[in-house]
Amino acid sequence: LIHRDSILSPYNNPNENPAHRVQRGINISIARLAYLQEKIRSHNTYQAQILPSNDISNSLFYVNISIGQPPVPQFTAMDTGSSLLWVHCYPCRDCSPQLGTIFYPSRSSSYAYVPCDSEHCRYFPYARCSAYKHRCIYTQLYLIGPETSVFVSTEQLTFKNTDESTIHVQDVVFGCGFSTNRNFKFSGIFGLGIGRSSLVSQLNSSFSYCIGSLHDPDYLHNKLILGDGAIIDEGDATPLQFIDGHYYITLEAISVDGRMLDINPNIFKRDDSGGGVMIDSGTDVTWLVKEAYEALRDEVMIRLEGEQMRSYSWPDKLCYHGIMSSDLKGFPTVRFHFRGGAKLALEKDSMFYQPRPDAFCMAVNPASINNRYVNFSLIGMMAQQFYNVGYDIGRKQKTFQRMDCEVLDDD
Repeated sequence: LIHRDSILSPYNNPNENPAHRVQRGINISIARLAYLQEKIRSHNTYQAQILPSNDISNSLFYVNISIGQPPVPQFTAMDTGSSLLWVHCYPCRDCSPQLGTIFYPSRSSSYAYVPCDSEHCRYFPYARCSAYKHRCIYTQLYLIGPETSVFVSTEQLTFKNTDESTIHVQDVVFGCGFSTNRNFKFSGIFGLGIGRSSLVSQLNSSFSYCIGSLHDPDYLHNKLILGDGAIIDEGDATPLQFIDGHYYITLEAISVDGRMLDINPNIFKRDDSGGGVMIDSGTDVTWLVKEAYEALRDEVMIRLEGEQMRSYSWPDKLCYHGIMSSDLKGFPTVRFHFRGGAKLALEKDSMFYQPRPDAFCMAVNPASINNRYVNFSLIGMMAQQFYNVGYDIGRKQKTFQRMDCEVLDDD
């Protein structure tokens, strides 16, 4: 599992200003919130199937897999908010040169198209039949940017195990992209949602990921584990709901230094109009419904009152003049409390970020889109730093275990 800014990532720019990296992450988070809210609001997986825009070279994490026989390495963007695995295929119309080798279906002995009358084709909303050879085609529209069209197909996937051995999985349904956007410089999307066409559903597989420091490009120990090796039995557990291909959990309370904030837990519940709480792989910061955000913001302001001077360079955020490493020493732990007793503890590096050398901001924002508040909360990857997060599909539960992911290197 490779972070976008890791020294192992082809997108890494060693000369980039750290503040610019942070701001890019915030911009991604804003777009991501809008995208997921649109999916929830419209229930239209056709209109908002994968990512919010065509600029998805800014995805947070990437997964290396190989596809076909012989195996061809692919550099795919990890996304727990979508269900389809797809890669660029040759020939590809309007595609830019991608990083790595494009997949040639004609050169793979294990590739097969999915016919229109197949059950797999019916899993895709608005799939259609090609005029040539009765092949199943699925077209995905983005909220911003042009569409992507794929042949629904089956192929062999190759994964690397934690012991560096490989495992082959036959006849995996995926999308073979023949018309995509010129900005897609990576191989495709590694969807980890729970839709019927997803890899998770096909393999009936649980998975886990372990995330270390997001803003350290030299941190090389992030992990994604699929299948029997997934770490799903350790740590705190909370019930997991599957709704429209997405994963929901129940947030019940927020505390600071052990003191519960005055928040009505009903504001986190999902109802007929949407809402609810997701934990997401595609956003840096956390977005809370207005009432919860204001309660947390007010408590943080009380804690920092008299210690730090407010900065109003970002009027829509809670920011202060200062340096996190020195000015936030001793800042208390913030905890998110979930149904079943699971807790996610946010230390200062998960609660704040440094957008420029002389100022820091809270990494929790009010959930709003175009200045309109929404009843939906999204817990981002900064809050998940230094945790292993397990998705136990069979038992429908999510687990949180605090750890340094480096300990998994020896497993």
